[in-house]
Amino acid sequence: MATEYLEHKLKLLPARPGCYLMKDLNSRIIYVGKAKNLKNRVRSYFKSEHEGKTAKLVSQIRDFETIVTTTDKEAFLLEITLIQKHQPYFNIKLKQGTGYPYIKITADRDPQLLITSQIKKDGGFYFGPYPNIYAAQETLHFLQKVYPLRRCNGYAGRPCLYYHMGQCLGACFQTVPVEKYQAQIAKIKSFLNGQVGPVKQSLTKKMATAAKELKFERAAELRDQIKYIEQTVEKQKIISHDHTPRDLFNYYIDKGWISIQVFFIRQARLMKREQRIFPCINTPEEELATFILQFYNRKNRVFPREVLVPRGMAATTLAEILQIPVRTPQRGQKRDLLKMAGDNAQLALEEKFRLLELDNRQTVGAQKQIFEALGVPYGSTIEAFDHSHLQGSDAVSAMVCFVDGKPQKSNYRKYKIKNLLEEHNGADEAANTREVIYRRYSRLLKEKKPLPDLILMDGGLIEVRVAEDVLKNELGLNLPVAGMVKDNHHNTSHLIFGPEEQVMSLERRSQGFYLLQRIQDEVHRFVISYHRQTHSKNALSSQLESIKGVGPKTRIKLLKKYSSVKKIKEAPVADLMELGLSQMLAQTIKLSLSATASREH
Repeated sequence: MATEYLEHKLKLLPARPGCYLMKDLNSRIIYVGKAKNLKNRVRSYFKSEHEGKTAKLVSQIRDFETIVTTTDKEAFLLEITLIQKHQPYFNIKLKQGTGYPYIKITADRDPQLLITSQIKKDGGFYFGPYPNIYAAQETLHFLQKVYPLRRCNGYAGRPCLYYHMGQCLGACFQTVPVEKYQAQIAKIKSFLNGQVGPVKQSLTKKMATAAKELKFERAAELRDQIKYIEQTVEKQKIISHDHTPRDLFNYYIDKGWISIQVFFIRQARLMKREQRIFPCINTPEEELATFILQFYNRKNRVFPREVLVPRGMAATTLAEILQIPVRTPQRGQKRDLLKMAGDNAQLALEEKFRLLELDNRQTVGAQKQIFEALGVPYGSTIEAFDHSHLQGSDAVSAMVCFVDGKPQKSNYRKYKIKNLLEEHNGADEAANTREVIYRRYSRLLKEKKPLPDLILMDGGLIEVRVAEDVLKNELGLNLPVAGMVKDNHHNTSHLIFGPEEQVMSLERRSQGFYLLQRIQDEVHRFVISYHRQTHSKNALSSQLESIKGVGPKTRIKLLKKYSSVKKIKEAPVADLMELGLSQMLAQTIKLSLSATASREH
């Protein structure tokens, strides 16, 4: 349901093509879309029922803006630009690089065959992409033996080793005619485009001749080359009658999710495929169109000569933008290939649903059991806290975050306890809890960020009561807080919750209890590792402080580069001197730390 403010804006929407930008409470752009008719499309978000990720998007929209364009093509281009600029949470985001290798024929006077992942407009010829670097390397080695170009660095005044091996045309000591290179390049292009039959026939004939002339080593080498063609170039069944490099895109949609399959047809074979599965916000045709434009907007992408898409796509607009033919096959082999891509998309999505169902029982279902045991409404986010100190010194705290039963490590936080009063010196768990809870949630309020649905304190009743007091009386928040209690063997036992300090037990074999164990173990691991780092640095700092000639600036330099005494002792004197230390001071530091370590042992 739209607010009154949004209702007024909806009435002013133009019935023209363009892009729309959805914003949340903090005016952050959370989704970018395009439309042939902005009025109809934007209104549909607020006037229709939604589910899944679309419903979540709509629930967070507090404002929007539109940019009108002249044509659909302009809207397509603008949408991709806006997505790349703002990186909205609800949009598809593809990585910039493909990571797939290509074989390149350089545009030099004396050309070379190379493997590259950097595609440049330098006049060279690029073939691929190849499924993996090994396949590309083996193909390259074969071509260098059968159709040599230049292998050396160029004119050196004498023949190189590759020339003697028959893998270089001799640019190292002579001028090779351009026509000779062109003839070899034509054969390489033909080979990489799938015309391997003539090569096999020629090699077979040469092998027979070499055997007849009793040149058995040469015959064996030719036999291996034929075998390599069969293993690496012809290992896939030919699935096309022509050799046009083409990409096929198809999709399958179900339960608000879209599964996209991309088939790469090269050398008349299916060289590789990519697949993506993500929640579908718009129509599947529009989601696929956006995906295709982002797909070809990445770095190191070599365009095919043809793109095949399913029926219902804006093929004309896509072709204008990509400047290559975009077609929907109606019959024959191409239609069958497109159907095969669609079938694979369906299988991939059905598999994901099965895995999601299993995963949800272990994550979302487990988290629901914890909320049900406490008798509070289900929420997606749990934050858990723990403290650590060494006899009151180097006190630290840490917080871990679980969303729908899964750790969200980007939301983990570490805290150095600041208010170390003399009377507790870091050992006062209540004071530590008060400080950390206030710092965490006052900041979230200040930054207007979402609050958790449940807070778990590793410890007993004291930590729970202090956390509740800070939240309610100092911050005005009413968030549920429970304590994670361990048994005498330091294992997870139960939760304590509520004004009556009630013990909330979970079935020990339930997924909810296993999740509680994971949360408690994770926050303990996280705070202990942080405490060790802090203690190690503080111990190192105090040892450095006792060394004559080491001032505050030198200590900071050493602490930044080396986090332990051991690392400084193992570092060469020359490395210490690179920090601006004199040779005598560097040697003094190493000797002093070694002497301290030997006394401790």
